[in-house]
Amino acid sequence: MASRSNPEVRKAKGALDKFKFEVANELGVPLKNGYNGDLTSAQNGSVGGEMVRRMIKRQEEEMAGEDR
Repeated sequence: MASRSNPEVRKAKGALDKFKFEVANELGVPLKNGYNGDLTSAQNGSVGGEMVRRMIKRQEEEMAGEDR
């Protein structure tokens, strides 16, 4: 398993955190740094679900572009 001290792991985590906050903002979910226990599971799930949808869509687009 990759260590969190690995610079590439830190970079990926930072990028995912930034992406998470962008998606939350677009969905109107009041996500903040630190404790977010006041959010509902539906709010948290909507952010995670939208992140996955976007990542899958981007990967599909990249894969379709490689075939051309």
